[in-house]
Amino acid sequence: MIDQQVRAWTVLDPAVLDVLSALPREEFVPATYVSMAFADTEIPLGHGEFMMTPTVEGRVLQALELGENDHVLEIGTGSGFLTACLAKLAGTVMSIDIYEDLVRDATRKLAGAGIDNVELRTMDATRELPGDRYDAIAVTGSIEMFDPRFVDALRPGGRLFVVVGSPPVMDARLVRRTGDNDWKSESLFEKSIGPLVHGTLAPQFVFSIRRRFTPGRNHLGVCCIYVVAIAM
Repeated sequence: MIDQQVRAWTVLDPAVLDVLSALPREEFVPATYVSMAFADTEIPLGHGEFMMTPTVEGRVLQALELGENDHVLEIGTGSGFLTACLAKLAGTVMSIDIYEDLVRDATRKLAGAGIDNVELRTMDATRELPGDRYDAIAVTGSIEMFDPRFVDALRPGGRLFVVVGSPPVMDARLVRRTGDNDWKSESLFEKSIGPLVHGTLAPQFVFSIRRRFTPGRNHLGVCCIYVVAIAM
């Protein structure tokens, strides 16, 4: 079922298709929504968070071009299903989430699936990242402005999947680190997904009209009117 769904979204990598088909997605879905496990819809996880659709999960996995020795960082553990897929395709996975209960539930589900090459941590990625470099990074929540810290956490040649923008138009991107201070960004598709908690916000400006009077001789002076943009 998932195979047919994701193929329609040009997910054709055999390794990705095999993983999506083999892993029991229904065991990672909240009990209330088991009947929707294979529907191409975002499933609520609590805290206002949602599980990615199978088609988006497939595009993420295919874009990252994971190898069996890759060290991967997932920002936003969520249900743990994408974590499991990453673990099957890569060597090791570090997955972080801001919500302790989601990390706890994902730990249990991953153990039940026999996956033991994942380390999970409760952490706010907007404040800090694990102190390591990665071959690939998957950011599962959208951000309004691109955060270069994610690229800094990549090894040379590393790949980053991230969704940037604000509703209704968001840009799913693959970013490759091409050098110490260089990277290349490729737009993959447009898709609106839920935001990363505390994600980078685009600056909001308030325009204020100011007036300034400079006294001069003989009671004369100069009056200047200017506009100030204040970032909020």
